[in-house]
Amino acid sequence: MKPKIWLSSPHMSGNELTYIQEAFNSNCLASIGQNINGFENDLESYLNKDKHIAALASGTSAIHLSLILLDIGYEDEVICQTNTFSATANPIVYQGAKPIFVDSEKDTWNICPIQLEIAIKDRISKGKKPKAIIAVHLYGMPYKVDEINKIASKYNIPILEDGAESLGSLYKGKHCGTLGDLSILSFNGNKIITTSGGGALITKTLKQKKKAIFLATQARDNAPYYLHSEIGYNYRMSNIAAGVGRGQMTVLNNHVSKRRANYDLYVDAFKTNEKITFLKEPEGYFSNRWLTCILLDSEKTKENIRLALEKENIESRPLWKPMHQQPVFKNSPSYLNGVSDELFEKGLCLPSGSNLKEDELKRIISTINKCF
Repeated sequence: MKPKIWLSSPHMSGNELTYIQEAFNSNCLASIGQNINGFENDLESYLNKDKHIAALASGTSAIHLSLILLDIGYEDEVICQTNTFSATANPIVYQGAKPIFVDSEKDTWNICPIQLEIAIKDRISKGKKPKAIIAVHLYGMPYKVDEINKIASKYNIPILEDGAESLGSLYKGKHCGTLGDLSILSFNGNKIITTSGGGALITKTLKQKKKAIFLATQARDNAPYYLHSEIGYNYRMSNIAAGVGRGQMTVLNNHVSKRRANYDLYVDAFKTNEKITFLKEPEGYFSNRWLTCILLDSEKTKENIRLALEKENIESRPLWKPMHQQPVFKNSPSYLNGVSDELFEKGLCLPSGSNLKEDELKRIISTINKCF
């Protein structure tokens, strides 16, 4: 069998071991230590020094804590982009709240401003104003920030920015992860950089960060014994994982450059194929191109390509199956225009790792060309 080509595998810099060894040398193997502080500082310096970052166990935990900070509770309604991974929506249910799904637009594949306002007006007419909006920068492409912010401001609804896939992306010169009332990142093994598993919550105030860390460390009150006046969670990142993150931060810009180069290579390779189209950057947008995605002329063509790649031991994946199509959310209200359904039907994610070699990219392209 030919060597496996992964969709998006971890890409180590070699610097990670230095920080991990420091954690071992200092015997700081738990959820405290200099690597955690250092990783948070590195992220704050990279994104925006006026932001405050709490390093957590996952992007999902960051969304969950964000909802708690936004006072989302039982039977509240939260608008959520339907075109996303389930981790965006699941924490809404953790809080006993109700997800309200909103479809995408074709320019960025992210939450549609038109459908968003339709949803808000309809929920208000039914006597239930949404308490938050979760917007996602899908595959590293920023959503329409100005338009979404304008609507959110009009109805006084906070935005939770899901930047799990978008570290290194920019919207009009501003980093994704700094554009919401609260924002989150993911450092899962397949992301632009990884801590093997981890995430971050980005806040506007130090008070919010301290509250998030308090909740993430089992909500232990200040007492000589274990005292709890609130429900807490085991959500803090470990010092070892943060050490991996510190090493990864040294190559973040290189990883973004390589993934963007992968995208450019694919575009050039298929420029004469009218059955393959790509998601382009609107003016003022800069995508990290976490994953390069293509749209085909039909579901049949997409599946033929996916199976051909699979036969060659090359991993690919259909675009996210929308949340409104998921059995677990079948009873959730949805405001749809058909865009995310079509994206799922015809879209395919291609291998996009920053560690892809030239011969691997040629193998992928050759396999796809043979399908035509």
